Amino acid sequence: MSIATYCKHLCSAFGALLITLCANQVQAKDAWYPSKYGADDTIGALNELSPSKTKRAAELVKLGKSYALGVETGPDSPAYSPRTYNVTVLQLDDGMGTPMGNNKATGNDDLMTFWMGIGSQIDGLGHMGENHRYYNGNLARDFVTPTGLTKLSIDKLPPIASRGVLLDMAKLMGQAILPEGTAFNSVEIKAAAKTANITIEAGDVVLFHTGWMNVMESDPKRFMAGEPGLGMDGAEYLASLGVAAVGSDTWALEVLPGEDAAELFPVHPHLLAKNGVYILENMDTRALAADGATEFLFVLGVPRFVGAVQAVINPIAIR
Repeated sequence: MSIATYCKHLCSAFGALLITLCANQVQAKDAWYPSKYGADDTIGALNELSPSKTKRAAELVKLGKSYALGVETGPDSPAYSPRTYNVTVLQLDDGMGTPMGNNKATGNDDLMTFWMGIGSQIDGLGHMGENHRYYNGNLARDFVTPTGLTKLSIDKLPPIASRGVLLDMAKLMGQAILPEGTAFNSVEIKAAAKTANITIEAGDVVLFHTGWMNVMESDPKRFMAGEPGLGMDGAEYLASLGVAAVGSDTWALEVLPGEDAAELFPVHPHLLAKNGVYILENMDTRALAADGATEFLFVLGVPRFVGAVQAVINPIAIR
């Protein structure tokens, strides 16, 4: 074999090796399943919760003051179209007839027809994914059915009792209400945490206050048309810290209009599918922000609706 031919084969082999190495690096960088919590895991970042974490969070309670973080759930609740809410009250008799028994008992019942994703809500890991693939690589065809999810459903979540952290982005940026399209990322998150004199830890529930909830009361159409919110860099940063959930006083958590016009709701699949981090929407953080709260005990008993993707919630912050 001539030297020229040998060099040609060597270069060809080296080029193929280089291409393979580059492809493997790209694959490793882009790989997001199996989850770091195991290939069979179904609860994601809630694995970061522990009895010791809950105990430390409970020690934050000094005042005994509680805050309802959920908004009222009804026909006027913030809701992404076409989500709606309807309730029908049913009386056990016709309202005019004979009461039951010697004690003359009467009563009412109710029938509710509504979307789970309205008002204050938790997004489960089966809510959004990438190209029909969800948390831990689960394909929609394997667990999504018309009668409910057979995996990653809300009813399988454990109670959440952990440290809650409030980052007041409105205060950080010197505005009562941040305008729509205002993104906050790792730089702003670190600055807000430093201002609050806190360190975000694994298993924390991080809530953002932007003042946007006030817009819901004054201009509902504007409220749903856009919002200040979390950017992709910020989502990546929080996920890297191992937080259990991220929420805000907005209807979608992430900044809208988004940072990249070609992408739609990119933060959702990044947190939910790729990192198992839960999303809390329409959290009423106003009272916490007004009191200057920065950390607290966060408590949420997730409703156990079998097969549900999301759930209407009213978590409690206790100081």
